[in-house]
Amino acid sequence: MVFGSLFSGWRRPRSDAGVAGSAPQPATPRPFPTPPTAAGFPLHSVDDMLAAHNGLVRRIKLAYGVDDETFSDDLMTVMRRYASYVNLLPATPDNYFHGAGGLFRLGLEVAFYALQATDGQIFSGRATITVRRQLEPRWRQATFIAGLCSELHRTLSHLRVCDASGNEWPAYLAPLTDWMRAQHSERFFVRWLPDAQELRTLGVLALPHIVSTDTLHHLSQGNTVVVPHMIASIGGMPIYPEHNMLDQLVRHAAALVIERDLQANADRDGKRQTGAHLARFILEAMHRLVISHRAWTPNTEKSRVWHGQDGLYLVWPHAAADVISLLDADRLPGMPKSAASMLDILRDAGVITAREPGQLVWPIYPPETNSPIDAIRFTSSASLLAPLAGASVPLPFPLAAPKTAMSAAATGRGREDGQRAHPPTAEQTGHVLRPQPPLAPATAPTEADTASPENPERSHASSAAAPAFRFQGPLRLNPSLRTALTDIVATLNGPGAPACCSIPTGLFIPLAELERRQLDTATAIRALSDLTMLAPYSPGNNKIICHAIGGTNMSGIVIAPQYICGLRPSGNAILTTLPGNDDARAPL
Repeated sequence: MVFGSLFSGWRRPRSDAGVAGSAPQPATPRPFPTPPTAAGFPLHSVDDMLAAHNGLVRRIKLAYGVDDETFSDDLMTVMRRYASYVNLLPATPDNYFHGAGGLFRLGLEVAFYALQATDGQIFSGRATITVRRQLEPRWRQATFIAGLCSELHRTLSHLRVCDASGNEWPAYLAPLTDWMRAQHSERFFVRWLPDAQELRTLGVLALPHIVSTDTLHHLSQGNTVVVPHMIASIGGMPIYPEHNMLDQLVRHAAALVIERDLQANADRDGKRQTGAHLARFILEAMHRLVISHRAWTPNTEKSRVWHGQDGLYLVWPHAAADVISLLDADRLPGMPKSAASMLDILRDAGVITAREPGQLVWPIYPPETNSPIDAIRFTSSASLLAPLAGASVPLPFPLAAPKTAMSAAATGRGREDGQRAHPPTAEQTGHVLRPQPPLAPATAPTEADTASPENPERSHASSAAAPAFRFQGPLRLNPSLRTALTDIVATLNGPGAPACCSIPTGLFIPLAELERRQLDTATAIRALSDLTMLAPYSPGNNKIICHAIGGTNMSGIVIAPQYICGLRPSGNAILTTLPGNDDARAPL
């Protein structure tokens, strides 16, 4: 079911006595006046706060569709604890829900709309009908709680509260209402922190003040998914590869509620403000693209994402088109519709770095490109790459430096070191190396080259020289696979036992070494074969051979010698065929 049908009834005006499918008018009167910040906020009781939002509470009860006792146990208790924790705190200093009690009102509205949208949703699609029927009430209760606490992190990251005597509220230890009563104070004052970060995970730390352990136990009965999905939604944590339907409903409800409040503020003040929440939705969409979209895999051919020594870049405006398309598919209201507006939002949130004042777009020079392309640079690479299971390996050169400068630097190093016996690497040229006839490889160090007291000059030169063996793969190779092969080849230079060995046709890599580095061998072989990096075999086209190492036969693959700098294939290898292989090979 698409979201258009789920939320189609939200904009229709209804009276408070309407059914659960209705929604309040956008221009809802403020329950409390908005006092000047310097004057502070008066402390209100929980009963007064709920009475001020009586119309919305009645809608929530109608939407939940249970008797009074169940509603009190499931939702009213949570609403009372939430009201006690936030009291009349505003949600933002000067943006959406910035008035007294704004944070409480924001939580109630998001929770109501998210709860309303659960009608007709299937949360556990793989479960049986009986199990789904038992879990449905728990999913609905968890969705309401997730919506209610969706902005709870702001109490810990965006503001500080103190009483008239200057004592600061310990937000991790007690609800604001309880602490104010212990201080015998009737008014509290809010100080907004400058440049506060959107740390939604902090909301989980305040959750024990809102949700009791009995409620968590009830939600977890008969399942192991409801509580994790609720916690992930409150903390802004993705759950991969599962789809978090609960979080999707909360995100959509939050976008709608905030957009309505901004529009109501514009109607009153005559000035439209940009929602400070939009950067969060944009980054969440980017995270989903990095995980699922092939064109967003870092440092691959025609990628949107490039990670170099000088930072993380996103090709612009092509990446913006992908994000806008994804947000349109989610039907989130108020989202940016152009790359320019999205750029302003990311700049205001401090997510991206300007090249110079007023210039947010950088020219970068990825590999295999003859001219610069436009991109934006992230302040921190973790802003975009945090959801990736493995760390992204940056390219060994700056992307914002022109290739001519890199080539000149490489030429200067070559003159100092003398003419090299092997071709320049892919990192130096910016081009993918293709298989070529074997070159005259560098030999391994001999006894004459080793350090000794009789030959101190040779000892010094040997210690300063580059590693004798080095993996030299194309930049199009998967970063994780490139890192693994680099580590395996590097074992030839160390004092310990090497993880690979030279054979007449190239470098033998045991499959066990790839598995030890948590790589899928079938995927690795396919990637290497697509780039023609495996040594050619004849007859047949078998890619796995068996090589005897230390008297033990091991299955593995052979990397072509042109991809291993310093390799001199050995002539003493013993190759056999694997059982069932059609590639019958004679021992060498």
